[in-house]
Amino acid sequence: MGCCTGRCTLIFLCSLQLLAALERQIFDFLGFQWAPILGNFLQIIVVILGLFGTIQFRPRYIVVYTVWTALWVTWNVFIICFYLEVGGLSKETDLMTFNISMHRSWWREHGPGCIRRVVRPSSPGILEDYSYVSVTGCIIDFQYLEVIHSAIQILLSLIGFVYACYVISIFMEEEDSFDFIGGLDTYSYRQPPQEHVELKPVKPVGKVLVPRTTLILLTELN
Repeated sequence: MGCCTGRCTLIFLCSLQLLAALERQIFDFLGFQWAPILGNFLQIIVVILGLFGTIQFRPRYIVVYTVWTALWVTWNVFIICFYLEVGGLSKETDLMTFNISMHRSWWREHGPGCIRRVVRPSSPGILEDYSYVSVTGCIIDFQYLEVIHSAIQILLSLIGFVYACYVISIFMEEEDSFDFIGGLDTYSYRQPPQEHVELKPVKPVGKVLVPRTTLILLTELN
């Protein structure tokens, strides 16, 4: 019953993590955030692997999921520090795009209540196709939305880590008990065959047993 409850809970948590990662992947694609895109892709793959291992009773797959969960929590803590500008980090850098573009988070211009306006410069000497984007009226700043996303990922990952360790322990106990019982059966089944004793005729020594009819004939002849 405990194993079933733990498995069902872990399956539910993996499903939530998968949905959260897919939702985050969509918005990171819209914002061309290549570093989070790569992390989300690995998260989706490993969560599917952990989900498969939980359903199919494969503890090794769940171990991979557990190890990755620790790394995923670390990555999301880094994202929180990045957007809150902790430890000398700055959200205005191109770190999330591997310094190959100047794109920022999609939520920066499309957050709740945000009004996006494109302002073209009128100063001479500036290219006509160059424009500025003005964003006003946002209810929540984009960095806090990113922090909320990372916090949700951390919460789900921590709970999933605990249940994954619990399910692994249950699976290992069941495997040990199964191997113990199966080992006894296997041993008894695979016992070396007993040596066959070859039966040979034994010559009588001393008295010879003679049938009664033969004795009667001998006495009559005498």
